[in-house]
Amino acid sequence: MSAMIRLADKHDVPHILRLIHQMAVFQHQTHLFSATESSLSTTFIPSNPLPPYLSFTVLILELSPSPSPPAPNTSFNPIINELNLKDLISDPDSETFTSPGGVVAGFVLCFPNYSTFLAKPGLHIEDIFVREPYRRMGLGRMLLSAVTGHAAKIGFGRVKWSVLDWNVNVIQFCEQMGADVLHEWRICRLTDEKLQRYAEDGHHN
Repeated sequence: MSAMIRLADKHDVPHILRLIHQMAVFQHQTHLFSATESSLSTTFIPSNPLPPYLSFTVLILELSPSPSPPAPNTSFNPIINELNLKDLISDPDSETFTSPGGVVAGFVLCFPNYSTFLAKPGLHIEDIFVREPYRRMGLGRMLLSAVTGHAAKIGFGRVKWSVLDWNVNVIQFCEQMGADVLHEWRICRLTDEKLQRYAEDGHHN
């Protein structure tokens, strides 16, 4: 079995939407889920996207007995790794996630940021997700390495992402990857009506 990471395109939007929903279910955050195929298509996979890693970048991970790399793309070369599987994979959703290149098993979404302390650009990983039947196979490491490897290659200062404090397995995985888990930091965000207040009153305090 081969695992291939490739750059997502507009044809992947239905799969990406289903992956995001599965991730929301896994994280017990379906109440925050409002994405649609239309909203995804017009935001992070626009008709004239910037080159990978210069804006929202979505990488798809597919599994296939015999991978068929997509047409040559000068902006991203697919990454292919061979997997030695001891057992057959039971995937009840395989038909739903079937694509021309195989079965979609996961994805990663990242975009550029900047570290003022380092005075260097970096990458922020917003989402990294592997579907349940394909976990504990090294695929999460493969997705993360695709992003971190590129960041290191082009001289970026760091790669950042967040994890839920209850997800011990993911925290251990991040530590095994060499990541520093920063317990002293907290995420702050404004969404929905809380954010909209600032559009209604630019001088709101």
